[in-house]
Amino acid sequence: MSDSGPTAGDTHRDGNAHRDGDAAPPLIAVRDLVVSRGDERVLDGVSLSVDRGELVGLVGPNGAGKTTLIAAVNGTLGFDGGTVELDGTDRRALSQREVARRVATVPQETNTAFEFPVESVVEMGRTAYVSRFGTTTEADREAVRRAMERAEVSEFADRSVTTLSGGERQRVLFARALAAETPALLLDEPTASLDINHQIRTLELVREAVDDGKAALAAIHDLNLAARVCDRLVLLSGGAVRATGTPREVLSDDALAASFGVRTAVNDDPAVGSPMVTALREGDDDAR
Repeated sequence: MSDSGPTAGDTHRDGNAHRDGDAAPPLIAVRDLVVSRGDERVLDGVSLSVDRGELVGLVGPNGAGKTTLIAAVNGTLGFDGGTVELDGTDRRALSQREVARRVATVPQETNTAFEFPVESVVEMGRTAYVSRFGTTTEADREAVRRAMERAEVSEFADRSVTTLSGGERQRVLFARALAAETPALLLDEPTASLDINHQIRTLELVREAVDDGKAALAAIHDLNLAARVCDRLVLLSGGAVRATGTPREVLSDDALAASFGVRTAVNDDPAVGSPMVTALREGDDDAR
């Protein structure tokens, strides 16, 4: 199934199109990806790409395949067809250790069953670099220090991660991903279950990392937050890409109605100027 609208990767924040052969390959490239569970196709011909310095948001209804797509990219889930390339190399040709040096994942779940100190959790991001004997280097320790400072969790270094709030734990998981020093990041609903303050701060941290040159692909359930921080959006529904482009291109009444099964009004957020989606009930005026 082909994408509708401009192909993912064709537009940047500045709106310029790629020219074949004049740039490095995308840090994340998914082409015609198919993932099945039994007789059901969870992803059906999904294609997208994410360049260095770009934040792409995955949006869509529950069950659309967002988490499945992230798992297929980071190597924790196999796929039935298509390709996933990380910095120009087929993911299937890479060991899991090599994958972990190219892309780090921030999971949705922030619950931690073990009472690890925060610094120990962040150090887990260096697993792909630690020797077989478990020896860490000064470079590892410096990477952990920088990541904790960047994610603003240094003050929690000696505290058990189980004592932190959900928003604080999410920042610790983000620090763990930063400590891996990968060129690309994957984030699975990084703002789920967080209050609005932690939602905004978490996505600001992602935005800062992207502006410093990383590529990020983030599944985001809140359409308005996604529109505010992402360069491009990929709208998934029924396991397929329904629209891709800038937030203003993707968040149209027709695309949202077809994907979410609800009427919407899309206006400009008066505070920040990004598209703002309001779900309409029967009888609501579709005023603009």
